[in-house]
Amino acid sequence: MTTDFKSWIDEHKIGEVECLVPDLNGVVRGKVWPAHKFLQSADNDSLRLPSSVFAVTVTGEYADDESIAESMSDPDVSLRPDIRSICVAPGFKTPTAFVVADAYLKNGQPFEIAPRHVLRRVLDLYDAMDWQILVAPELEFYLTQINADPDLPLLPPTGRSGRAETSPQPYGLEAVTEYEDIIEDIYEHAETASLHLDTMIHEAGTAQLEINFNHGDPIQLCDQVIVFKRIVRQVALKHGVYATFMAKPMEFQPGSAMHLHISAVDRKTGLNLFGTEDNGLSDHFRHFVGGLQNYLSEVAPLFAPNVNSFRRMRPSHSAPINLQWGYDNRSCGLRVPISDPANARIENRLPGADSNPYLAIAASLVCGYLGVRDTIDPLPMVEGNAYLHARTLPRSLDEGLDRMLACQPVIDLLGDPFIRAFFQIKAAELNAYEGVISSWERDHLLLKV
Repeated sequence: MTTDFKSWIDEHKIGEVECLVPDLNGVVRGKVWPAHKFLQSADNDSLRLPSSVFAVTVTGEYADDESIAESMSDPDVSLRPDIRSICVAPGFKTPTAFVVADAYLKNGQPFEIAPRHVLRRVLDLYDAMDWQILVAPELEFYLTQINADPDLPLLPPTGRSGRAETSPQPYGLEAVTEYEDIIEDIYEHAETASLHLDTMIHEAGTAQLEINFNHGDPIQLCDQVIVFKRIVRQVALKHGVYATFMAKPMEFQPGSAMHLHISAVDRKTGLNLFGTEDNGLSDHFRHFVGGLQNYLSEVAPLFAPNVNSFRRMRPSHSAPINLQWGYDNRSCGLRVPISDPANARIENRLPGADSNPYLAIAASLVCGYLGVRDTIDPLPMVEGNAYLHARTLPRSLDEGLDRMLACQPVIDLLGDPFIRAFFQIKAAELNAYEGVISSWERDHLLLKV
């Protein structure tokens, strides 16, 4: 494996390597090595990080959970870079590469709370059935003005015309042109990094964009999502604006999602397992959807991981509130796109752009797996407005965490240590949030109650 890395690094004349490790929030952590040092360290298994990096909350604190860092001893985990993930890192003065790494314990076992391993653990369940899972994320994000004061609301940036957008422009070509310079740089950097991007559109919000990824292996697509986010933020800063993947960054604008198109192929025959020759939906597909409907609402924090995530999932805000399903129906949490049998798939519209892609996809796949394993039938399809049906998703992170801890079938498959570690991080973040006095409270309560 080290020989493969050396050949690639020599071919691309790389001087430095950034070893990327996504934590439980999807925040990229890691180290930067000179290329020769990286090769030496990879060869003698001395690429290491403290295991506590997986216990860091989004506020920068450490969650108090002994399963993460074995109390105060905080042992190292070994990093094993994945050759499939290495790519040129655009925009650096020194020729640099990104590579995503897996975390392993001293005994050679995978660090079971690491997000990449959690997803791989779920994919192993499908491998045992000779199923190949394919995913295609659609990732939304906003461009905003630079905002140095977190007490002030975010505002759309000035475009090429010298004016900022003041109204929604879904699929607006002139609106996209406003940010053409930024978009061209994003595409150029993404091509340098060998990301498999499809189309970019202007979404419904002011200065809101969406990028579609080509379908492929779930782990490799997650690697591309975290690299893409890193690229977009850096390009935006170069142009004097922010790029944010918050689920609900602005009060009166739609939220940002990471819709997941999921399909399955029989490894032996190469045929799509979700479609039938007569353009129908297979029993495998129906049971997969049944599993999503039965369990996804019980593990919402895995795809809606922040307090802000639940602000997005409200009626009339372009986000689902339940797990109804229907043909080409975007008010449903689960949409069946119109396609031929070879491309039959389900679109999970629940995950936010703020979610850790490894965990959002793992949650979707483990729920679908339970449906297939236990032959769970889905509810009847709906026609028309799915918002008229009852809300089945939790309304808050607090409620979502309580429901997740009670969902034993998912805990059994994802592993109790992972669920416990994830819960501790989210509980610590929730506790920090609940200590903050908001502007709404000062505005409406200060002089009235």
